[in-house]
Amino acid sequence: MSKEMIEIRWHGRGGQGVVTAGKLLAETAMGAGHYFQAFPDFGPERMGAPIRSFTRLSSKPINIHSQIENPDVVLVLDPTLLGTVPVTEGLKEDGILIVNTSMSPEEVRRITGFRTGKVFTVDASHIAIEEMGREITNTPMLGAFARATGLFDLDALEYQVREWFSEKVSPSIVEANIRVLRRAAQEIQEG
Repeated sequence: MSKEMIEIRWHGRGGQGVVTAGKLLAETAMGAGHYFQAFPDFGPERMGAPIRSFTRLSSKPINIHSQIENPDVVLVLDPTLLGTVPVTEGLKEDGILIVNTSMSPEEVRRITGFRTGKVFTVDASHIAIEEMGREITNTPMLGAFARATGLFDLDALEYQVREWFSEKVSPSIVEANIRVLRRAAQEIQEG
């Protein structure tokens, strides 16, 4: 890691795997010998309600125990949140915004008003539907995160995805998750 601590905020809707994605990233950090925190922010919301999840990655022990107010990276798994939830609130000026959308990074900048930092887009929904038959965007967004930040290589994330899912789903679904992870890393756009 180039910085001592990286703070990440995830935005999505209940049932989209926002919490799982944060945990998978944290597990990958642990495998690389880093410290981490991964925790959700939601109450009694039901499926489809907007939720947030947080991940901290650090080369040293983490003594902060609060939500992330000024993230280095923000990931948006559901593009319908762009106009309704202030996803870039607190995002550092040199931060990274990664959005699941078919829009260009320039269009996302116009909608969010995020003028500094880097903006990446990837159509994770399309990739997931083509490869898995379902719109589950958390794994492709991990691939986009790896490519946009350079914090982890795809092999490390692939290993963690295999570990996480191998006892929960069939081998064909595990392989579909690997395909979406790698494909999103290839198809991400920067603007």
